[in-house]
Amino acid sequence: MRISWVKTLFPVLSIAVVFLYTSSVKWEIQTQEKQLHQVQQKLSLHSALLLTRLEKLEAHLISVEEKSLKIKNETKPAKKLFPNSNLFKVWTVELSEDDQRKAEDLFQKYGYNAFLSDQLPLDRELPDTRDHRCIDREYPQNLPTLSVVLIYLDEALSVIQRAICSIINRTPAHLLKEIILVDDHSTNEDLKTELNVYISSINEKHPGLVKMVTHSEQKGLSQARISGWEFATGDVVAILDVHIEVHVKWAEPLLARIQADRTLVLSPVFDKVNYYDLQVTEYFASAHGFDWSLWCTYVGFPQKWYEKNDPSQPGKSPSVMGILVVDRLFFGEIGTLDGGMKVYGGENVELGIRVWLCGGSIEVVPCSKIAHIERAHKPYVPDIISVMKRNALRVAEVWMDEYKINVNIAWGLPLQKHGIDIGDVSERKKLRERLKCKPFKWYLENVFPELNPMKDLLGYGVLINDLQTSLCLDKGPLEENTPILYPCHFMGSQIFYYTASGEIFAHPLQSLKNSRNRCLIDPGSGRFPELSWCSNTEKPNHMYWDFTQGQAIQNRETKRCLEISADQTGKYEKKVFLQDCRNQHWKIQNVIQDL
Repeated sequence: MRISWVKTLFPVLSIAVVFLYTSSVKWEIQTQEKQLHQVQQKLSLHSALLLTRLEKLEAHLISVEEKSLKIKNETKPAKKLFPNSNLFKVWTVELSEDDQRKAEDLFQKYGYNAFLSDQLPLDRELPDTRDHRCIDREYPQNLPTLSVVLIYLDEALSVIQRAICSIINRTPAHLLKEIILVDDHSTNEDLKTELNVYISSINEKHPGLVKMVTHSEQKGLSQARISGWEFATGDVVAILDVHIEVHVKWAEPLLARIQADRTLVLSPVFDKVNYYDLQVTEYFASAHGFDWSLWCTYVGFPQKWYEKNDPSQPGKSPSVMGILVVDRLFFGEIGTLDGGMKVYGGENVELGIRVWLCGGSIEVVPCSKIAHIERAHKPYVPDIISVMKRNALRVAEVWMDEYKINVNIAWGLPLQKHGIDIGDVSERKKLRERLKCKPFKWYLENVFPELNPMKDLLGYGVLINDLQTSLCLDKGPLEENTPILYPCHFMGSQIFYYTASGEIFAHPLQSLKNSRNRCLIDPGSGRFPELSWCSNTEKPNHMYWDFTQGQAIQNRETKRCLEISADQTGKYEKKVFLQDCRNQHWKIQNVIQDL
């Protein structure tokens, strides 16, 4: 019975088993297909991501390659575009060609490396170059207040900003009354916009500290300084160039000296800031003098200063270089500066002479240091020589009495009718009378005895032989020291000076005593004259000549004459000869006293 039941169910069970097995396999296949589809989707996604990453990697590699090529090109030395520039001759840095152009353009515009200035911090530190005795010196708290006047005409913005920054940072706040900027009609746009923004930012922190005076037309250095002085309210006025940076404790030594004597006009000591790399070069204290053309020069202090053996002490000076510090009211009493001066030059010498002659004195204060950029050229004065010449003649006319002819001589001008308009000097002469000033002779004897009065000079200018009046005696090539005959151009190499003692000096004539001149000499042998240092003791110096205007030039010792000679065609040779006198005649351009 059981067997038959099983037999009956077996086919059914078999079919069920097969169905279940088949269903299981089908489900497994479906599951695997589903999993395979999911894997395919994941692979597709990973493939897309991998492709994106590969594309990014490729782009990155291209970028790296481009940057590498750019760096390689940048590190490759650029072509030197301005090998003859006064900037790049001494500033040996590697710059791209674009930066070279920018630097050169700015250098020509300002006369210093404004390109580098724009990259330096405004509050950069300066090396302390003061004497060790200055560093620890203490000053009273109740010193006079100070107005600082900064004069400028189209200066680099960063240079002006650095000057202002240094004054604020290195001047005691209770002493600094104001900083007055005097713009002598600049045309730079950044001095009308960015500078005003900078000033406003300062005045937000220090209300009213920085002030502006703007000229509607260019009036020149003297008038710009006068404008600043007129605007000042402090007890003492410091009139500075704007291309400066003050050192630490610069103001206190100056203010203390003026507190002790209000009739002093003071100058700090200038450290030189190189125009090319803006590095500071220490300058030691010296007095300020000038030559007869009224160009400034450094000279020694009076001997008493050296005997103190203390280089930190103030020293008397014949003049000032230009930067000056003075009691504000006293400056007005002595006539400030000569507003009739044009553009640049001579105004500082005029002030120095006037201060000494009219009741004041001038000192250089070594404990006060100012770093000053020395320009390679002055771009705002295209013809500085003609302006300087005119201003020098103006000073001479008012202050130098009988010695004013030395200024004419120094500039190679005739004593009369030089044809240069020096302007109206009547008010300056009235000022001299009102102040009861001393004569210039007193100044030479008591203040600047190193300046040679040149009273033994008889004639000056070109020397021309009557046989050929289109040719002049000329110094010739400097390396040869042999004078020649050359077509007349009346410039420096053809200027000579004849003295009462019989010397014939070659240009330039030295204005200071104990300075060496070059003399025309007869070497004693050979056919040609020479130029030699007058004080040369290494060989015989037959340097004294007899000369009367329109007559021969004959050496006193050798008795030979200075003469010229023509060749067979009648053309005069370039050489000048010394030979037995043949009655040749010479004339010198300007006669001071009878020759």
